[in-house]
Amino acid sequence: MTVDIRNTIRFLLNHRLVELSSVSPVQTLLDFLRLDRNLRGTKEGCAEGDCGACTVLVGRLLDGRLKYESVNACIRFVGSLDGCHVVTVDCLAAPGGPLHPVQQAMVDTHASQCGFCTPGFVMSLYGLWMENPKPSVTEIEKALQGNLCRCTGYAAIIRAAEAVSVIGDLNKDPLVLEREKISKQLEGLKDGKRVVVGDGAERFVLPASVNDLAEIYEAEPKARIVAGSTDVGLWVTKFMRDISPVVHLSHLDELRSISVDETSMTLGAGVSYTQAYPLVTKHFPQLTELWDRIGGQQVRNMGTIGGNIANGSPIGDTPPALIALGASVVLRKGKRRRTVPLESFFIEYGKQDRHPGEFVEAVRIPFLNENARCAVYKITKRLDEDISAVCGAFRLTFDGNGKVSDAVIAYGGMAGTPKRAENAEAALNGAEWTDDTVETAMEALGADYTPLSDWRASADYRLLVAKNLLRRFYLETQGDQPVRLDRKRAV
Repeated sequence: MTVDIRNTIRFLLNHRLVELSSVSPVQTLLDFLRLDRNLRGTKEGCAEGDCGACTVLVGRLLDGRLKYESVNACIRFVGSLDGCHVVTVDCLAAPGGPLHPVQQAMVDTHASQCGFCTPGFVMSLYGLWMENPKPSVTEIEKALQGNLCRCTGYAAIIRAAEAVSVIGDLNKDPLVLEREKISKQLEGLKDGKRVVVGDGAERFVLPASVNDLAEIYEAEPKARIVAGSTDVGLWVTKFMRDISPVVHLSHLDELRSISVDETSMTLGAGVSYTQAYPLVTKHFPQLTELWDRIGGQQVRNMGTIGGNIANGSPIGDTPPALIALGASVVLRKGKRRRTVPLESFFIEYGKQDRHPGEFVEAVRIPFLNENARCAVYKITKRLDEDISAVCGAFRLTFDGNGKVSDAVIAYGGMAGTPKRAENAEAALNGAEWTDDTVETAMEALGADYTPLSDWRASADYRLLVAKNLLRRFYLETQGDQPVRLDRKRAV
């Protein structure tokens, strides 16, 4: 098909239009702000999306609404910003004018000490304020999961978040007053063209549509597809990997679609964790705690479910849960599509059932049977913003006589891929759901997995945790009440 091509990316940076024709495929937004535009308020702390010192807001039109979200500038590539509005801490207060209400609240509550992390906290709280002017403490804590402070402590920062609406009026905030104007500017930047910046391997592409993506990737299957860059960003900042040429997806609204019918929910591969949250937690409330603990708010805003699957990590957050739920993925190459069960998509470490030029287009999640019980548990060294040592997901369907008619158990962190526990399932299927049966299934896990030892956990610990999570699931089904663990301990 014939597609018009533009050789520049265009976005708003604070109050100005930026148009760039020469950008490295691996240039991060953080480096662009600090080195190219001398906007030094945004800090580099970890360079891996963990500490939040680099937090900025990125606004984009979604379903006709301008929505601002906090993101990690250290792992967000400049090439992904076409058609967006980037807001940094440097523009919150006018030169010589009063502080922004969020900044003033931080001052009034003594919420800053060394000050290095403060700009990131300010931007996260600003994003929260625009979406929720009077948040609860729980909502504040969730918004700040991705921001680390090493000297002040968080109590004063939480007080600052509570004080913002006392100090300022959201209706008078510039991003609220100018929302219609900015929306029109962003709408004017949309021209439906394919964007190609750079030459040869040193280039990045923004497809004009999903059909255009399919054509591009079929012709160049070795290109690196980048959605949220929450993992690929680290390949660049930590491992100095060459990922060119890059194909960005974050601008494709077609991949951010969500549909629900009587039997299932289908998520486009570009749907972020944040976008999916309302419907996922409505239809699968058992996933709420898992979803709340995926990275920090910035990572949830950037990261996509399709990317988490396509990445193929054995410790990815969503695959064990989705496998347990019986999810399937839609794979596309050119005009051809095929659907495969998610459990068979993962073949071995670093290898998936994905042909050259084929990409994940959507994931379908069937709703639970009324006779099914489901739970997901994520075990980490720290409660928030951490990667799993073990993730266990369970779905059992019962007949009318107290027997297990169908057991599906999947673990992450126990093998080279997210993997079902076939021997443990076999021990449960057709058996009564009793303590003795569960003990037998727990022992069968030793035949299902031979976990590795690494800095997150030893092999022995992982196997013991896997067994104990199955027992925990059993205990919870006895009273249908969660077994509460000490928040300070993993197990």
